[in-house]
Amino acid sequence: MEEELLQLRQILDQEEQGRLSPFACPSIKALRRKDESKVSFGHRQYFSLDVDRILHSLSYSRYIDKTQVFYLIRNDHITHRVLHVQLVSKISRTIGRLLRLNEDLIEAIALGHDIGHSPFGHDGERFLSRLCMEHGIGPFLHNIQGVRFLERIEKKGKGLNLSLQVLDGILCHDGELHQQSLTPFGRKTFEDLDREIVQKMEDPNKELRPMTLEGCVVRLADTISYIGRDIEDAIRLRLIRREDIPKDCKSVLGDTNGKIVYRLVSDLVFHSLNKPFLMFSEEVAEALGKLKEFNQEAIYQNKLIKTQTHKIELMFSLLFEKYLSDLENGDEGSDIFSSFLDGMSERYISETPPPAIVRDFIAGMTDEYFLAQCQKNLIPEVKHQLF
Repeated sequence: MEEELLQLRQILDQEEQGRLSPFACPSIKALRRKDESKVSFGHRQYFSLDVDRILHSLSYSRYIDKTQVFYLIRNDHITHRVLHVQLVSKISRTIGRLLRLNEDLIEAIALGHDIGHSPFGHDGERFLSRLCMEHGIGPFLHNIQGVRFLERIEKKGKGLNLSLQVLDGILCHDGELHQQSLTPFGRKTFEDLDREIVQKMEDPNKELRPMTLEGCVVRLADTISYIGRDIEDAIRLRLIRREDIPKDCKSVLGDTNGKIVYRLVSDLVFHSLNKPFLMFSEEVAEALGKLKEFNQEAIYQNKLIKTQTHKIELMFSLLFEKYLSDLENGDEGSDIFSSFLDGMSERYISETPPPAIVRDFIAGMTDEYFLAQCQKNLIPEVKHQLF
């Protein structure tokens, strides 16, 4: 049976040669740090295997309760990180199908692109970054942390041995950057990946470009998936009204998430067909840039959603110092030992300084688990009797 399944995969690999664009990345081009060429994976093509590994990772399961934009709000219809990731996957695969790119590679990058996010979204990332800088381990950047989780922390420090093309797409997915066009950087090696991580840590503003057109698709689909969706969530929470959307943006992109997504995808596909790069029209790129500015001012910096931010920042600081103290004192009763380091590889423990271990532990938390840890470790417990 195994031989027949292998033949099916080989047929799929051969069919890609006639089906995919010459600018696509074929599945047989997947590169891994550890050679797995002698291991049989049956019918699964190499990037499809990466999708499975990400889907079954512990990091992916924690998407379920991580903030996208709005936190500490009880509303079942507000976008959480898990839905955002699914939307990015769907939108980017749609673009990839129309441009005849490798949808398995696109799906793997899309599903893994936000795995490194800390609890409480970009605010949490900012708080954790400040603490990391204060403790001498450099800034916290969720794209780098995503690669770190998948390569060095999953499977108790063994990692998932994902392909270079997937890890590169995750590292270079920066959806906050605004560009009319995006061209892949070209051929890279794992040495290039490691070097770009160091460069990004030294200069967080440094732009990194994906090595594949599929990675470029995910990067632009990230923006397409959140720009209109965040507006809908903000309207639902009565932070803004639909009439507040700038008129010049509405005239080009529309005034609902559905219209905005369709317009952006259609424009991107039309202007990128049979090209080795992705490009929006000048009109759409300008409108998208203005809409990003509107969202930044009207939604992301809105004081109405920042009323408890200072409390979250304080809890990040207190938890960080608590875990760091537990590590330095060898307090094995602490959750950082029982819930994170228990069973972790000796390599991870020996190569990772205590502040970085704390960073990795906190970054992997869901919002709910973070708050539960605060309740357990920072709030005094009232007892009915002493003994």
